[in-house]
Amino acid sequence: MEKAIFAGGCFWCMVEPFEDQDGILSVTSGYTGGHVEDPTYEQVKSQTTGHTEAVEIVFDPEKMSFEELVEIYWNQTDPTDAMGQFMDRGDSYRPVIFYLNEKQKQIAESSKLKLEQSGRYSEPIVTKIQKAEIFYRAEEEHQEFYKKNPRRYKQEKMERFDWQEAKKESGSNK
Repeated sequence: MEKAIFAGGCFWCMVEPFEDQDGILSVTSGYTGGHVEDPTYEQVKSQTTGHTEAVEIVFDPEKMSFEELVEIYWNQTDPTDAMGQFMDRGDSYRPVIFYLNEKQKQIAESSKLKLEQSGRYSEPIVTKIQKAEIFYRAEEEHQEFYKKNPRRYKQEKMERFDWQEAKKESGSNK
């Protein structure tokens, strides 16, 4: 088994797209990249800890490759927005692919370059690729949020969709 860590806005919206894939054993919401040990949701939300909301994915590389996970990731985020994702604004919502080893780093960098060269976006790709730091599991109420709070999760997804459509109409994406 291997692990991957991705940040792409609110972790509530990052679980379902990965969890539904064959070869994914678990998707855990949490925090990484900051300077406070074992932060709480309220601390991270305050934008003072340096942490990013992220998901830690445990996967079977025989069924799902890291390359495939990165491709799923690109379709869940706006890689041109460095200071948040969709309506989630601030440093704790920035897009980051955290690598756990050199192979993951190379795959992520290669995939990012391919996306940059694709012409899919008219703005630069600003998603960071960084060495993974300690991953802290979020409080239980944030785990599998889309299952526990389907109505609120559906609202979050609709707001993301509306945000994406507005950005397309403004000409920010091709």
